[in-house]
Amino acid sequence: MTEPVEAPVGHASPRALARQRRRHSAVRFWKQYRTHRAGVLGLAVLVLFALLALTAPLTVGSDVQSVTEAPGQPLESPSGAFPLGTDRFGRSLLGLLIWGARVSLLVGLLAAVLSVAIGAFIGITAGHFRGRYATVIMRITDWFLVMPTLVLAIALATVMSRSLGTIVLAIGVTTWPTTARLVRAQTLAVESRPYIERAKALGGGHWHIMSRHVLPNVMPLVLAQTTLIISSAILAEATLAFLGLGDPTVVSWGGLLQDAREAGAVSAGDWWYLVPPGIAIAVVALAFTLCGRAVESVLNPRLGVAR
Repeated sequence: MTEPVEAPVGHASPRALARQRRRHSAVRFWKQYRTHRAGVLGLAVLVLFALLALTAPLTVGSDVQSVTEAPGQPLESPSGAFPLGTDRFGRSLLGLLIWGARVSLLVGLLAAVLSVAIGAFIGITAGHFRGRYATVIMRITDWFLVMPTLVLAIALATVMSRSLGTIVLAIGVTTWPTTARLVRAQTLAVESRPYIERAKALGGGHWHIMSRHVLPNVMPLVLAQTTLIISSAILAEATLAFLGLGDPTVVSWGGLLQDAREAGAVSAGDWWYLVPPGIAIAVVALAFTLCGRAVESVLNPRLGVAR
């Protein structure tokens, strides 16, 4: 039997070279990202909120959601025992705010991923196949663009069961048209390049062209679009929950605002019931927007030149 021939020293395998290129790309991306102070600030805020959400079971515990075991009196103003006061059931608003971050961030992330996935699929296929398919699918996209997104989301959330899955689905299937338009334009630009024609001449099929050549070139746009849509998804989740279309069994920032409205916090002047959830929603949405703009600027050098 012949002994296996070892690879020459100094010659890495294709997989090792690919991993090395990815590491270099990640390092280069981070070096460029760090030059955007607003993006770094937004990332720091998101990391802080993510840590609070992940450690909520340890820091505040799941008992904070219990109505029957509330430690305080209803609608207590901020004090040493309750830094942000209590809700109408006597629960600590600080604990509810931290626990609600888990739901709001999760729903925003999942809804954004679903929206971008739908938009990317429709944009790539419409840019690749063109013809009658592209005409029909883009007319449907135009219809979704002119329709108010919030109205469509409310309609879907109304006819379906009240759950987090319904909120994710309602937001995801109504916010994809913008991504589809952007990805289709990028797909058309990619498919006009000479190496696409060579791939077709060598026998590359539709799936090969879209997955191996088009998708890697539109992924930077998809990534930037995801970070931008998450902020809109969080605002949409808060709006649906405020309108009473969310899951009543879970705590979210929008649900806290809805509870405050039902408790009459606006007319009673109980500002501690309204202000903290509203500020949390605004800060997280702004942080995601800052990160999205920074990512978009790094991945698209022409934006940096324009600045």
